[in-house]
Formats: sequence, structure tokens, C-alpha cells
Amino acid sequence: MADAGAAQGLEGRSFLFLLGSARTDGNTETLARRAAEQLPAGVEQRWLRLSELPLPAFEDRRHGGGHGGEGPAGNERTLLDATLEATDLVVASPLYWYSVSAATKLYLDHWAGWLNARELHFRDRMRGKTMWAVTTTSHEDAAKADPLLGTLRLSADYMGMSWGGALVGHGNRPGDVEGDADVLRDAEALFRPAARAE
Repeated sequence: MADAGAAQGLEGRSFLFLLGSARTDGNTETLARRAAEQLPAGVEQRWLRLSELPLPAFEDRRHGGGHGGEGPAGNERTLLDATLEATDLVVASPLYWYSVSAATKLYLDHWAGWLNARELHFRDRMRGKTMWAVTTTSHEDAAKADPLLGTLRLSADYMGMSWGGALVGHGNRPGDVEGDADVLRDAEALFRPAARAE
């Protein structure tokens, strides 16, 4: 559990955990949940599994009539609302081909549509939020995750968001990270800078 100072520092924050893996209970999700266990009880957490909220293929309508008709609906509306309601976005995606998972990339692609829907004021409402990343890779070299982290960090920067930090674990089979004491300690410390920054 977080200490009293951390609890005070994180007061009023709302964390959205976006699970981007193609399987449940994988190593990335394990690390994200270990990190979340350290958040104070009063800090709101919401967990959304992107595979359970499938989005349609993204259509770029920037030069062809805007977002269209009635705006986001269904799963897209659920993800949009959750994104805007959170103060902190934790993208938990395994490393797939040196980038985020397909579901995570599609979610980020839809940001472009939300940006184009002027009535949403998406960029203005994202400014000041904090982005975090949790990932795992089967490579021993953590630098292999740099393209994934770059995607998320540059996306946050473009939106005027803060970069909270990243957690990179190593594992292939489900449960592999449970045997890595170092990365489990890193998971427990992930959100501590957020508490100190307040």
C-alpha cells in the first residue's frame, strides 16, 4: 500500500488502465496490476480491456467532411469518455513487432478522429493529463521497447500531456515476470514520482 504522503499527493487523481494485450492475465497486465496495488485506496481506478471494446477501422476524415453525423458511439464513446474523465492514462501493451499492440494502435488512431471533431475539444481536454506506459518484451535488451515508448511519449507530448514514466518487464510465457524480483520492485515504485510531484 502507498504511504500517507503518497495518498495525499495523489488525492483527486483518476487512473485509467488500458489493457492492450491480445490475451488476458499476461505479463504486462500482471505488472500493471502490481503497480496499481500501490495506489492509495482513495485514488479512482478504471480498467478497460481493449479486446473487449473493439473499435471499427479508423477512417481519416480530416479532409472529407469531419468526424461525421452523430459523433462517437458504442465502444468508441465508452473509450472517449473514459479517456477524458481520467487524469492519468496507463497504457499497458506488450511489445508486438517493436511497437504497441494492434488494439492499442487503433485506439490511438481514433484520437485523430476525436481531434478532428471540434465540438469535443479533445486536445484542450487532454492537456495536463499524465501518460504512463507498462510493457513487457521477450528480449533481454530493454532498448527493444524504445519504439513503443517513443510512440506513447511523443503522443503525450503532442497532446500537451505530461510523461509519468514507463515500466519495462521481460517475459514470454504467462507468469514469467512473477519471477523477476527487480521488475516487481520497479512496478511497486512506478507511481511514486506522481505522489512526490504534487
